[in-house]
Amino acid sequence: MPLSRCPLAPAFPADFTAPVPETLAYSLTLPAALASPALARATTREFLRAHGLPDMLDPAVQAVGELTAVAAQYTESPNFYLSLRYRADTLRVIVYDSHPRHAQPRLATACDARRRAALRVLDCLCRACGGTWGFGEAHEPGGGTRMWARLPREGAARYGTGGPHAPAAATA
Repeated sequence: MPLSRCPLAPAFPADFTAPVPETLAYSLTLPAALASPALARATTREFLRAHGLPDMLDPAVQAVGELTAVAAQYTESPNFYLSLRYRADTLRVIVYDSHPRHAQPRLATACDARRRAALRVLDCLCRACGGTWGFGEAHEPGGGTRMWARLPREGAARYGTGGPHAPAAATA
């Protein structure tokens, strides 16, 4: 009679295949702290480099920084959530914070206006890249607010090169 009836874990061969853009799918829970946007930007930089997306670095890191800075400011819990996904030649950045939707319409309108103003740089960035952004009620357990940005690779790659739709260079 065997000592254990539990099956042995199957032996999976080590897969040393390099990551590709289509396998970029990460989720992070970050503390609601002033240092978290910097950590999120650094992590995003490494994820994009590892997955062969260096042409998206500048706009992606900027989008992550903008969204996580607002989440760290607005969340009412000790942390917030960041998700990075690359599908159909588009990077999707989603951030959830615990700030609930206000029941009183005037308060909800004022809060939305404050959040929209805090994300004005993200708005400019997404327009320059041909992307989209937004925020609304999170329907996930726990509620709160879901903010997102979608950056198409072609537009993001042009962002820092001065190509069409790239931001104008500042003059001194």
